[in-house]
Amino acid sequence: MPIERVIAAAVKLVDEVGPGDFSMRLLAQRLQSSTATLYRHFASKDEIFAEVVDHVLGEVPRHLTDTADTATWQERLITIADALFRTLKKHPTVVSLFNDHIPFGPQGLAARETAMGVLLSSGFSPEAAAKAYTVVAHYTIGFASQLGAYAGDGPEDDQGIREFYDSLDPARYPATVASAPFLPSSLDDEFRFGLQLIVDGLTTQLAAVPTPTTPSPHRR
Repeated sequence: MPIERVIAAAVKLVDEVGPGDFSMRLLAQRLQSSTATLYRHFASKDEIFAEVVDHVLGEVPRHLTDTADTATWQERLITIADALFRTLKKHPTVVSLFNDHIPFGPQGLAARETAMGVLLSSGFSPEAAAKAYTVVAHYTIGFASQLGAYAGDGPEDDQGIREFYDSLDPARYPATVASAPFLPSSLDDEFRFGLQLIVDGLTTQLAAVPTPTTPSPHRR
C-alpha cells in the first residue's frame, strides 16, 4: 500500500475525529486494510501523527499570496505566517499535534528554511533570525489552536455579545461600553493585528542593531 495513501487517509481521519479518537484500527478500516499492514510501515500512531503534521505543512504553499519582487521582508514574513494560519484553519483538529511533534519532515524543514532565509537576508543575525522565526511560528500555531473553540461562532453570536457589553452600566464599565461596537473582533482580524505588532517589534529591533563598519587602515 503506498505510504502517501496512508498519510492522506490519516490526515482526513484526524480532521474528522481528532487525535484523541484516532486509532490504527480506525485508519485500517478506512483503508480497508489491517492494522498489521499499517505496522509494517509505522511503529505507532505517533509516527503517523508526525507524518500528518508534515503533510499539512506541505499545503502551506497553496495559500501563499503572490508578493512582488520588491516586497519587504516584513511583507514576505506576514505572507508566510498568514498562509500557515489559513492552512491550519482547514485542519483545526490537527493543530494540537504541533505541541508534541516538531516538524522535522521535509515539508517542515522547507517551511523553516524559507522563513529563516527571509530573515537572514534582511540583516538579522542567525540568533535573532532563529528567535524571530520561533516567535512568529509559535504565535501562529498558538492562535490557530483557538479555531476549534470558535467553530460555532458566527455573526449572530458576535452581535449578541456586543449587545450584552453595550447594555452594561457605563458608570461601572466605561471602557467596556465604549469598546462594545468592536467586541469581539473576528479571529482573523485579531490574528493579523497581533502578527503586525510582532513584525513591527522585529522591525524596531533590527533598526537598533548597529551596522558593522569597516575600520579604516591605521596611518603612521
